[in-house]
Amino acid sequence: MVSSEQRRRQLARDKYERQMERRVEAQRRAKRRNAVVSAAVVAVLVVAGGTAWAAGVFDKDKPKDATPQAAPSPTAVTPVKGCTDPAPGKPNGKQWKTEPAMSIDTGGKYTATLDTSCGKVTVDLDAAKAPHTVNSFAFLSGEHYFDHVKCHRLTTQGIYVLQCGDPTASATNPGGSGGPGYQFADENLTGATYPAGTVAMANAGPGTNGSQFFLVYKDTQLPPSYTPFGKITGGLDVLNNIAAGGVQGGGGDGAPNANVVLNSVATVKG
Repeated sequence: MVSSEQRRRQLARDKYERQMERRVEAQRRAKRRNAVVSAAVVAVLVVAGGTAWAAGVFDKDKPKDATPQAAPSPTAVTPVKGCTDPAPGKPNGKQWKTEPAMSIDTGGKYTATLDTSCGKVTVDLDAAKAPHTVNSFAFLSGEHYFDHVKCHRLTTQGIYVLQCGDPTASATNPGGSGGPGYQFADENLTGATYPAGTVAMANAGPGTNGSQFFLVYKDTQLPPSYTPFGKITGGLDVLNNIAAGGVQGGGGDGAPNANVVLNSVATVKG
């Protein structure tokens, strides 16, 4: 026969178990809410491979890999002062199966020059902290992979970036899914921040870096998920002019009104 004391203890255990179950369920709900919030942040930035983030940078967060965006309806593009017709030519769209072998001097100084249809941007590349990223960027620019590639996404609300590096981007293709055929690991993420002037890789999740990158023209808050590999040393005014031109169709995220094309990209040591 169960005594009153045993019954009391059983009721107490039952109550405790119910409390723990409610606590666990509350934690699960909180995690789901956080996941939704994270997904919303990620969706702000297009990352290599689709829309995200963004994914990440958008990126992945901004610009992660998901279903590519549907092509937008043709809209009248407002000319942006300071931008000219791109140099004639098309992206070569080369593909490689594996990340290029390391060929840079990780202790050396490297500078990239992005000659765009809206002006020139120069970047000091951080080979010491992001050696694989800089090595890939130098390799791709040496292969003229970036030449004639359209900068396909501009974000002007919450996240302030211009994303480039997708050779499939065009007037009818919003971009975000193209790459060089290989991927490589993230670098330099510990304590990573994204102030104005940062150049970082867009991605579709951890370890999915390819050719897409983003240029930060105004201090931006992002999770440390996008490899920072360079600092803009000239041409921040060019990016701010592109941003001031706005996004096609209005809003704060999409193809820029400015027809921004990388006429050529060169990386040199020294």
